[in-house]
Amino acid sequence: MANSNVISALAKVLIATAWADGSVAREEINNLKDLLFQLPEMTASDWAELDIYIDSPVGDAERARLVVELENAMETPEEKNLALSAIDEMVNADGELTAEEQAAADEIKSAIQDVNVGVFGRMGKLLANRRSQAITNAPNRELHLEDYEKNKIFYNVNRRLELDNEDIDIPENELRKLSLAGGLMARVAYVDREVQPGEFDSMVAAIQGNWDISDVESALVAEIAVSEISKHLDYYRLSRGFFECTTEDERVNFLDALFAVAAGDGFVSNMEIEEIRTITTVLRLHHRQFIDAKLKIPRELRVN
Repeated sequence: MANSNVISALAKVLIATAWADGSVAREEINNLKDLLFQLPEMTASDWAELDIYIDSPVGDAERARLVVELENAMETPEEKNLALSAIDEMVNADGELTAEEQAAADEIKSAIQDVNVGVFGRMGKLLANRRSQAITNAPNRELHLEDYEKNKIFYNVNRRLELDNEDIDIPENELRKLSLAGGLMARVAYVDREVQPGEFDSMVAAIQGNWDISDVESALVAEIAVSEISKHLDYYRLSRGFFECTTEDERVNFLDALFAVAAGDGFVSNMEIEEIRTITTVLRLHHRQFIDAKLKIPRELRVN
């Protein structure tokens, strides 16, 4: 059986291969799980290291880095054969082999075949290490793994800005805070499993008003927050993170933003009120502060 480092490195390469055509199919993920079944135990951090690659497309440079890591991990002919067969199984998993997937698979298999794990294996590792140095500056999203686990909205906003070569003129700690705020607003808007246009617009207005950034930047944060909240974002981490980086006054004022989002579609429902009540409790605010914020919404625009 291949060692855990090889399996983990191979799993990342397989995900990168699946992304070659711009999407990852369900069958490809199932094929990946078959490989991971060989591992005796997968921790939450182990899964996060894979999820961060499944989450968004893997480019050529990042894929090349992952291939080099796999080359460095392999030590036996059996591991090499496992990697070669796994690549073939992955690209054929969904029954549709695209030209992009074929090209990526051929490139990866060629690199793996060049790895010498026999008598001259040490020389092969030296060559692989030289290649490692050549791609030192290749993208490595695992450097941001903690953000991916604890503040995924910030992770995705930051990654999107990096990919678009854009900067938001706001300190990182404030960007983290508004990302958490965006997630909580999205939770209120999505409580009925649908975000109305008016609710989205209210989110954008609240983000822009509280953090003094452009409407385009506010819309980016709101868009990512809404997309992530529908993926069962960790509510505990979200609310705890917002509590830890805000003052009580900030949290009290934030209740107004939550009710504004709830009223964005013209009416604040009972479900939305109860969601805000729950958030109020988690943020360690008082019931009176919740009532004061609710009463700022005209009576005819709320259920009670």
